[in-house]
Amino acid sequence: MMTENDILNLVRDDKWMMDTLRIAEDLHLPDWLIGAGFLRNKVWSHLHGYDRAGVDTNDIDLVYYDPKGNREEDDEKLSRELQEKTGINWEVVNEFYAHKWNNIDPYISSEDALSRWPETATGVGVRLEKGQLRLIAPHGISDLVNLIIRSSPKLVNAKQLVRERVEKKKWLTKWPKLRFVESD
Repeated sequence: MMTENDILNLVRDDKWMMDTLRIAEDLHLPDWLIGAGFLRNKVWSHLHGYDRAGVDTNDIDLVYYDPKGNREEDDEKLSRELQEKTGINWEVVNEFYAHKWNNIDPYISSEDALSRWPETATGVGVRLEKGQLRLIAPHGISDLVNLIIRSSPKLVNAKQLVRERVEKKKWLTKWPKLRFVESD
């Protein structure tokens, strides 16, 4: 069974991932992390025996939390600038305003926002803190490392959304060992 340390070692040993995290760290955004496919896909590919360093995601979900920070337009501009600089599709979002997309109460931190992403295995992130990797997993890592797709218990009516996302993103084709488990 993979541990949090095993996951951090996967990231640490992937030059592309570490370079990406350093770019994010250099932005000095408060309460930031890179989440979703960046980490999830890396773990799922590793558990499937795939060796695809740096190519497991087609975008970088960089989120941060700053009540005094950027507006949506500013984040879109920063996303474009990072894409031009790196050739990677970045999506930078201040989670302070992102709750409105789902018509829910405001988030209180990046980790709180992460806990409400559609799947428990998607609600994982990583960041550098003074050069040290830190894993953020509000639902733990059990579903992630056991290849389970489960809707987040904190996102209302997520089951259908999750099934649509799995089909659209072709997860079962890419990672055939994945399995659905209904939330309690």
